[in-house]
Amino acid sequence: MKRAAIDLLKTLGISATILAAASAPAFAQKKYSPGVTDTEIKIGNIMPYSGPASAYGIIGKTMSAYFKMINDTGGINGRKVNFISYDDAYSPPKTVEQARKLVESDEVFLIFAPLGTAPNAAIQKYMNTMKVPQLFVATGASRWGDPEHFPWTIGWQPNYRAEARIYATYILQHHPNAKIGVIYQNDDFGKDYVLGLKDVLREKYDKMVVASIPYETSMPTVDSQVVAIKTANPDIFINIGTPKFAAQAIKKVAELDWHPIHIMTNVSASVGAVLGPAGLNNSKGILSAGYQMDVTDPQWDSHPGMQKFRAFMAKYYPEADKSESGPLTGYNTSIALVEVLKRCGDNLTRENVMKVVANMDFEINTYIPGIRIKTSPTDFYPIEQVQMMKFTGEKWQLFGPIIDGHAE
Repeated sequence: MKRAAIDLLKTLGISATILAAASAPAFAQKKYSPGVTDTEIKIGNIMPYSGPASAYGIIGKTMSAYFKMINDTGGINGRKVNFISYDDAYSPPKTVEQARKLVESDEVFLIFAPLGTAPNAAIQKYMNTMKVPQLFVATGASRWGDPEHFPWTIGWQPNYRAEARIYATYILQHHPNAKIGVIYQNDDFGKDYVLGLKDVLREKYDKMVVASIPYETSMPTVDSQVVAIKTANPDIFINIGTPKFAAQAIKKVAELDWHPIHIMTNVSASVGAVLGPAGLNNSKGILSAGYQMDVTDPQWDSHPGMQKFRAFMAKYYPEADKSESGPLTGYNTSIALVEVLKRCGDNLTRENVMKVVANMDFEINTYIPGIRIKTSPTDFYPIEQVQMMKFTGEKWQLFGPIIDGHAE
């Protein structure tokens, strides 16, 4: 009897061990979507390395360098990043082709920081149909913050409409009777700014805005548009252009010996890519709004975040132009992606990524102190604060409080 009991216990013991072993993996189970293994995370990206917006190509090159650094230091939770970045020349049909290639042939886990408003608009439905994250889209169009209709798409930078509201608020406070001339890119990017101005100026918009002239990205220059706006004799010139066209407008304003109050979008605030080519002297006095530290401003030199960034650039991308803001943009979004993937742990499913990005709350120490990355399941705008700034002829000088351009 005793013997039988011992045998039974042994059998039960063994069974218990087997049961425990069987249930252990379920307890700490690794969950993966396509593009993830125990050793690798495949990340896709689309950038204009050629074409009218090729000035932004440096952002993609910085991201490649950043993930090389991550891999050199052990990867993300032990997994190496396989970063696949394609050129779409800022052409929406090409973006569609590259997105399909990344999702269907390369089988990437997600597409990270694809650049440009029209290019991203062209793939937004596709990405959501395929249920592949379109993460930290590198454009501030307000359409990236629509989790209800596009739960797989999220933006990153302050949205253009909110930025324009801040300029309009500034104009009403400091120049309430001014006449305004606007040049804008004739797509969602440009139209978002116009909507933001209308949000704040309301019924005054038609009275204050004496000229509003669009341009197409296929045009070689915007010289004739600038001349036409000057003819209307506005006190304030709002330059809603991507780098190449913003620089042309600055140059033309100077050639015409015209001296309006000049407000320019944040996307063209790079000293190296825009203000330098347009002429630093011609750019003196331009107003914009910023949220990340200006790489040319010595006030940040001793800041630990900036020192870390410079050390990274010196080692991994030493040939980059040190006066360009693009590398810091690429570096900051890459930090955010790594943070999100770390938080996912071993649950590297596309659903879990979107869950994590819908609940972010942290700071990145190369943004202006006080700027926070914050989202919720109903708020897909990670950065909504900016500070006004003025170009001195050498660097951007921040002034006034940090302003929230949050949509009402």
